[in-house]
Amino acid sequence: MPRSRSRSSSSPKKLSADTGVNALSAGADWRLKRATAADAAALSLVASACFLETFAGLLEGSDIVAHCAKANHQDTFRAWAQMAASRVVVAEIASGGAPIGYTVLTTPDLPAVDIQADDIELRRIYTLSRAHGTGLGPALMGQALLDARDMGRKRVLLGVYAGNERARAFYEKQGFIKVGERQYQVGATLCDDVIYALQL
Repeated sequence: MPRSRSRSSSSPKKLSADTGVNALSAGADWRLKRATAADAAALSLVASACFLETFAGLLEGSDIVAHCAKANHQDTFRAWAQMAASRVVVAEIASGGAPIGYTVLTTPDLPAVDIQADDIELRRIYTLSRAHGTGLGPALMGQALLDARDMGRKRVLLGVYAGNERARAFYEKQGFIKVGERQYQVGATLCDDVIYALQL
C-alpha cells in the first residue's frame, strides 16, 4: 500500500552515545530509534494517523477505519518488534518524542512474487506530512536498507498502491524496480498494488 514521504535527500546525523541504546540517527527536528515492544502504542497511533492522512479522499472513510483497526493493532506492532526476523524503526519529534513516522521490515508476504530465502519485505514506511522536506523519508529508507543488509538479506521487496505516484517516484529514485502486481484488501475495497524490488 502507499506511503507518505519526505522529499529531502539530506544525510541524517549520528546521535551521540548518551541518547539511548536504541538510538539510530537524527535530523534537525527528528530522531530515529529501534522500536521495542514498549513502543507498540506509539506505533499503532502513528500508523493509523499516517494511513488516514495518506488516504483520506482516496478511499472510503469506512474502509480506512476498518483497515486501521485490523492492520494497526498494538499487538501487531508488539509482535513485529519482538520477532528475530523483523526490524521496526520509529521516528520521533526531537522535542517531546511524539511519533511521526516508522518502518517495518519483516518476512515477505507477497504471493505474486517468487520469494527467495534471502528476501525481506519493507512492509511499512510512512511519515506524517509535517515531516516532508526534512530528510526523514530518505533516512527511514536508508536505515531499512542498512538493517536488511545487516540481516544478510539480498533483496528488499515492497508493495505500494498503484495510484500513489509520489511514493512510486520515491522508490524508483532509490533504485527499486517493478517486479509484479497484486490486489490488496482495504476494508471492503480491493486496491491495485505495484510490487517493487531492490537488489542489495
